[in-house]
Amino acid sequence: MGEIKAAKPVKAFCAILFRDKETLDVSLSLLEKKFGKTDVKSEIFLFNFSDYYCAEMGEGLKKIFVSFEQPIVPDNACEWKIFTNEIEKKFSVFPDRPSRRINIDPGYLRLSNVVLLTTKDYSHRIYLGKGIYAEITLIWKQGKFEFLPWTYPDYRTELALNFFENVRRNLKDKIA
Repeated sequence: MGEIKAAKPVKAFCAILFRDKETLDVSLSLLEKKFGKTDVKSEIFLFNFSDYYCAEMGEGLKKIFVSFEQPIVPDNACEWKIFTNEIEKKFSVFPDRPSRRINIDPGYLRLSNVVLLTTKDYSHRIYLGKGIYAEITLIWKQGKFEFLPWTYPDYRTELALNFFENVRRNLKDKIA
């Protein structure tokens, strides 16, 4: 029988899709109150990988990846997605229909992979509880992150892969 052990610390991150910088800045402030100070940030980039969000959020969307300084144990990771959904609702234009001004997808990085948290069930996702699922979207193999068949296009970019490699180095330095 295997011995039950505590999970190792991970680096929490958020992928934030937004239209205006003011909403991003206020949302980042709320995220830092929950997760602590940010440490690694990607460049802000134009989100032109899909028009999935355009009907709700409009055109000209931008995205940024941010990670949080202190490694944490992901025992309550499903609460992270519930929290980010509350921020999204706070910035919705209309409380009774989809009208987000920001979309925040939390996740965490382990030395071996990148895990996204989502409310959407699918064949490659595992139910965590409270309506939240987890998806491994990148794996660390032979010294680099590799994507999987379901990895979103924006996570396949050089910008994203560099971001996650920087976050991984940071985590490795902190837990070594």
